[in-house]
Amino acid sequence: MLTSTRANFTHRRTHRPAVAAARHRLAPALARLAAGLALALALGATFGGASAALAAQAGNTAIPVVAAENFYGDVVKQIGGSYVDVTSILSNPDQDPHLFEASPKTARALQSARVVVYNGADYDPWMTKLLGATQGKDRTTIVAANLAGRKAGDNPHLWYDPKTMPAVARAVSAALGTADPAHKSVYDANLAKFLASLQPVDARVAALRARYQGQPVTATEPVFGYMSDAIGLDMRNQRFQLAAMNDTEASASDIAAFERDLRERRVRVLIYNSQATEALTRRMLALARQSKVPSVSVTETQPAGVNFQQWMLAQLDALDKALAASDPTQKPAQH
Repeated sequence: MLTSTRANFTHRRTHRPAVAAARHRLAPALARLAAGLALALALGATFGGASAALAAQAGNTAIPVVAAENFYGDVVKQIGGSYVDVTSILSNPDQDPHLFEASPKTARALQSARVVVYNGADYDPWMTKLLGATQGKDRTTIVAANLAGRKAGDNPHLWYDPKTMPAVARAVSAALGTADPAHKSVYDANLAKFLASLQPVDARVAALRARYQGQPVTATEPVFGYMSDAIGLDMRNQRFQLAAMNDTEASASDIAAFERDLRERRVRVLIYNSQATEALTRRMLALARQSKVPSVSVTETQPAGVNFQQWMLAQLDALDKALAASDPTQKPAQH
């Protein structure tokens, strides 16, 4: 299981040098955001006063919330409804989520946020620095890794663990209820609705486990690791995945083993992170196509136009179809 080697999940992408001219480094982006924070703080009275006046005129009492990743922001919206104003920092599914574009708007949002949600486990270490640079009054910070009992060195892709989002949702409901006691009953009701809406995801995981437990699969990165574990898949080539995630060189023997698994069809499916398709990933995808091994795309950022539950279900459906396609005797489960 992926979690058995969790001490190796250093997630160095947030600290790596540039690997292509077209890609931005995190450090300059963080510097731009720090500059944005300085600007926001320097002009805080002007912008803050104007914002407060506009809010008063519009009767807008929504709780300002900042989520580092948009899937946590989506959960906040589902719990808070019209009583929250959510800003998600990482929200573009077409870009590498480990790098981001900073702006003074984001800086001001963090400065005024009453609730902040981020992943932790060294996935988004820049959040700790940014929060330390702001002086949010009465701000509640929710760290998914703390709720899940994970730490730096563990697989940081916590949102693929079916246990994570219920814990985050409960913490969000409690934080909103503290910030806005008048609507606590609304948040409690929305929490119950959200938890109930996760039941189809849990049912799909259980169905896949019943059908495919122990089946060998591989992946270019450990993004889907917790979900793979929940389904009971036999995940291969884990050293290769860690090297890809940490932007280090996979060994020649690990690359050869990965290629052999694909060429000889020792795995049923290749799972890949479609937001980080570098040269070696593209090479493995091409080999999978040549070897007629189905591939399944997963992402680190929630796509536009769907909620968290729909996103998870769509990926589980894609996995079901791919696993069935790799075995002519199997058919995808009927939903």
